[in-house]
Amino acid sequence: MPHGRAGMSAARQNGAEAATLATPPAKAQDERLRRSSPFAALLRRPELGAIGGLVLVLVFFGITANSAMFTLNGLMTVLNPSAQLGIMGVAAALLMIGGEFDLSIGSMVAFAGLVLGVLMIQLHLPLLVAVLGTLVVAALVGAVNGQLVIRTRLPSFIVTLAFLFILRGLSLVGLKLATGGSTQMRGFHPLVEASSLAPFFSGNAFGGVFRFLAAHHVIESLPDGSPAAPGVPIAVVWFVLITALATWVLLRTKLGNWIFASGGDANAARNSGVPVDLVKTGLFMVTACSAALVAVLTVFDAGSTDAMRGLQKEFQAVIAAVIGGCLLTGGYGSAIGAFFGSIIFGIVSIGLTYTSFDSDWFQVFLGAMLLVAVIFNNGLRRRVTGER
Repeated sequence: MPHGRAGMSAARQNGAEAATLATPPAKAQDERLRRSSPFAALLRRPELGAIGGLVLVLVFFGITANSAMFTLNGLMTVLNPSAQLGIMGVAAALLMIGGEFDLSIGSMVAFAGLVLGVLMIQLHLPLLVAVLGTLVVAALVGAVNGQLVIRTRLPSFIVTLAFLFILRGLSLVGLKLATGGSTQMRGFHPLVEASSLAPFFSGNAFGGVFRFLAAHHVIESLPDGSPAAPGVPIAVVWFVLITALATWVLLRTKLGNWIFASGGDANAARNSGVPVDLVKTGLFMVTACSAALVAVLTVFDAGSTDAMRGLQKEFQAVIAAVIGGCLLTGGYGSAIGAFFGSIIFGIVSIGLTYTSFDSDWFQVFLGAMLLVAVIFNNGLRRRVTGER
């Protein structure tokens, strides 16, 4: 009997072991499938810092600024410079996500103004042809920038810094030759007003809507019944459309994946079949064209162009992109972040005129916001990637 009980116990033990071996171990959950909390997902959003900065700036000016800043007319006054910077800022964000910089876009604004002036005033070409010709010239310059970066393997910072001076110098010399010695070219207004396409590049949009709202006392109106704000500056419309298009490309298309991959790890992207060189060259062309569009908008609004147009805008566009969450190392960022970063610039640059502060504090703000944004973005990158 003892031997029988021992045999039965051994059999039970062997059966239990066999059952244990037959049962497959529980699979460890793939970390990519783990659900993160809404708060953790929010922290990973590139535009988080820009939205937080916008809230702080609004609170600051809500306390210190004149109430006129927060009227409808004051809002449009703030949004116009935001939009002009933001058109370039969104394009700069795409390029930075792709791992490159373009410091020549500020000078491109002046150079594109020269090209537009030559085509419209000197060669008497129609508005549409002149605008398209200006965009083509800008795209060619952008392609040259991109190919130089790719073929020489020089940092884009150096290549585009060189073109910053080249384009600015060409603007100065070209305007002097075209005007007989002046660095300004005037006479655009009559040509613009004569074109049916003028509303797409100058003036205000939705004027009829604003007049209707003013007539029904929905928005502020002047004593004669006209709206206090004539409409939405056309640059704002372009700004919103470009931001929406860039966001859709980044988040919903194969090209967006290619842009992130090119900036994250170019070699790995090439090995995966991504046309990195083509993507980067295209992004340089887009950035140059964004500066040319800003040149068209500002020239038609002002009725003139000059060689100093766009001065330091290249740095402001990059800072707007950095505030919006773009990493200096590439592969991370968003167009929406650059959108909010540009609005912060407009609020501060115009908002200071509604306060008792010296407007030159804007320069201090630029440096401080750049430093804070880089520190915040680096901390966010470490949190997302797990780096120490």
